[in-house]
Amino acid sequence: MTDELRQRIQSLVATHKIVIFMKGTKVFPMCGFSASAVAVFHELGVPFETVNILEDPELREGIKEFSNWPTIPQVYLAGKFVGGADIVREMYESGELQPLVQSALAA
Repeated sequence: MTDELRQRIQSLVATHKIVIFMKGTKVFPMCGFSASAVAVFHELGVPFETVNILEDPELREGIKEFSNWPTIPQVYLAGKFVGGADIVREMYESGELQPLVQSALAA
C-alpha cells in the first residue's frame, strides 16, 4: 500500500465518527453483507457515512490491508475497526454495539 493511500484511509476513518467501507452506498447497497451492516445503523437511527469501495479498486484492496481484515464491509467507530457485517449484527443484537456507537458519536 502506498503512503498516500494509507493517509487517505486514515483520514476517512478519523474524519467520520461512524464509517462503513462497503459495496455500494447506504442508499443502494450492492451486496447482502453491506446491506446488513447499513441496516444496523439505520435501526439505531444514528448518522453514519459510507465509502463505496466499488468505485475505487485501489481503496478496495487497501482497506483490507489497512485493517488486516479480508472482507467487505468494514465498520469503523471513532477511528477504530469494529468488524464486518456479521460481527456488527451480533454486537447489535447482544446490546454491545449501542454503547460503542454512543461513545463514538460523543467523541
